[in-house]
Amino acid sequence: MLMNKKKILIGLVSCGILLAACGVGNEKNDESTTPEKETTGIKLGTVGEFPVVEETLEMTMMGPGAGMAEWKDMAVFQSMADKTNIEFSFTTPPMADFATKLNLAFASGDLPDVLFGTDANNLTPEMEMQYGEQGILIPLEKLIEDNMPNFHKILEENPEIRKSITTPSGHIYTLPFIPRGSTSIWPRWPLWYNGEWLDALGVKELPKTTDEFYDLLVRFRDEDPNGNGKKDEIPFTDEKMDSRLWLLGAFGLTDRTIEEIDGTVVYAPITENYKEFLIYMNKLYSEKLIDQEVYSQSGEQKKAKGQNNQLGVFPDWYSMFTTGKTEKEAINDPMFFPLTSDINKERIAPASTRLGRATFAITSKNPSPEASLRWVDYFYTPEGSDFLNVGPEGALWEYAENDQGERVRVFTEGVDIDNTEDWRSKVTPDYGIPVPKMSFPGSEKTYTPIIANANDKVDTSFNDFIEEQTNEKIEPFAKVTFPLLYLTTEESEKVRDIATDLKAYVEQMEAKFITGLEPIENWDKYVETIEGMDVATYVEVYQGAYDRWENAE
Repeated sequence: MLMNKKKILIGLVSCGILLAACGVGNEKNDESTTPEKETTGIKLGTVGEFPVVEETLEMTMMGPGAGMAEWKDMAVFQSMADKTNIEFSFTTPPMADFATKLNLAFASGDLPDVLFGTDANNLTPEMEMQYGEQGILIPLEKLIEDNMPNFHKILEENPEIRKSITTPSGHIYTLPFIPRGSTSIWPRWPLWYNGEWLDALGVKELPKTTDEFYDLLVRFRDEDPNGNGKKDEIPFTDEKMDSRLWLLGAFGLTDRTIEEIDGTVVYAPITENYKEFLIYMNKLYSEKLIDQEVYSQSGEQKKAKGQNNQLGVFPDWYSMFTTGKTEKEAINDPMFFPLTSDINKERIAPASTRLGRATFAITSKNPSPEASLRWVDYFYTPEGSDFLNVGPEGALWEYAENDQGERVRVFTEGVDIDNTEDWRSKVTPDYGIPVPKMSFPGSEKTYTPIIANANDKVDTSFNDFIEEQTNEKIEPFAKVTFPLLYLTTEESEKVRDIATDLKAYVEQMEAKFITGLEPIENWDKYVETIEGMDVATYVEVYQGAYDRWENAE
């Protein structure tokens, strides 16, 4: 998304999409070849070139509509029709109703040729594998090799992506969104320090250990860093402790769930590491170093405190979203640096899988799966990814020459410069939904940013700051909690109810341990309760799934 004012860059939308998906599989379907399709009369062009087909080919597409514009009116689809000779007609239920409408389409058999902009929440792993086994979704692995040179190259260079989109039966039924922008490694929004408070206290170096972090929070509480003469400072705040993963790193963990550590799957909430995390967080809470409303406040309440300059450390996508500062001012708010502790001397930062599955699929209704894959393959190039993000020349932007004779991209006449996202949402479906593409590292520098006037000076300082902070404080220490993988039908059935029960109990008990409602002396009882929920089976299933994923070619 853009935070657009007059001179903000248009950037590729990045999201650390974390879809920990469990799938349904059936080992009976071990075919590795793609069914022959009747494509008589459809003449394909050269692979990797436009047009995709020599004569106009009409197909149907279904996807979730954001409600900003009809897909048939979007410049991206119109331009793609001109490039490829493939013309789509569209069914786009509202996002809120899309999962229901998609299920009805599968149940009735009234399916489109192509599914676009879906995700693992509406086209679930269970659905992928069920409808793939039934022949309703087309297996793509052989077709990819012959018809998608750009995506095939990505798979060859990133074998972990191939493993994560391949079902246990060896088939690929959907294509992914692959974010690789500067923030795509974030599993969720980071923690930020209040730079004004650091300056007021003369802090030159950020905490690197849990003890140093504690000492700084004490100073935030006691030394009036906001300078108003009141004891109203809140050293650290959060909403329901959702930023725990950044602090868990200090204790050798990255989330409150199953985790792979050196090839072994563990259930983090019953480890000694997690116990030490709870003890530490209870210490912070009991000494009022953590917001006493951490489990009850809303996001708006948190932001109100930030805008009143009451917060020392806080989570948000960018610090200015909480504080109300400008981009220039927000550059003074440094990102949290991973901590170490007595129980863990290795610096760890949680990382996203940087992969969103199920954004494109082909049904058995499709007259030419080959043509459909050649059409979408363009979006897995830097040029095509940029095209899908901001549309073709003449819609949202056009070229102009500045006073230095440089060719730059400027917004087209009529675009509201203070609200360019609304305009962009009418140009492309790449707005609010995951789409089949790869966002390439550095592409925001490869493609000229879109500006209001040809002679505007492009200020990249904030984007540069975010990239620098990410490269310094996350990239070198990044660890994915658990890979994105599929479970078989049997595996999924074994863990479904266990997972639900564990999640509810651990969430409840974490809050009680941290706030002191449950004394840590009851830890053994807590562990025994979890063991009674059959956590051993849960871990065993995921260990088997991990081993299968790790050893896949």
